[in-house]
Amino acid sequence: MSVKKADQVPAQPVAAGKNTRIQVLIPPEEGPHFAMRRFTMEPGGGMPRHTNAVEHEQYVLQGRARITIGDETYEVQAGDVVFIPAGAPHSYENIGQEDFVFLCLVPNQPDEVVLLEEDAC
Repeated sequence: MSVKKADQVPAQPVAAGKNTRIQVLIPPEEGPHFAMRRFTMEPGGGMPRHTNAVEHEQYVLQGRARITIGDETYEVQAGDVVFIPAGAPHSYENIGQEDFVFLCLVPNQPDEVVLLEEDAC
């Protein structure tokens, strides 16, 4: 079992994102089935339309964003839960005046990220 302060986990920029950072709070080496990540998107930040080989379970901690999953667009805020099926095209755009922060759990399986639009942010 591992206990740590989330704010002490280093944040790394998301290469394809705009003003977006990721912290791997529980890496695959610690969690046998799922990894837990925390994403932070500054106002105006986001991630372009892309797919992943694995599903995403997400919980919004702070802020507001527009998330597109497939052909549907949603506005989400703190307290919302988001499920993104494996292979579903999706994107994020922070539409608020504060950071958009969410937890993202993914299964510890091989993942491949495919960018669908280069300039979607």
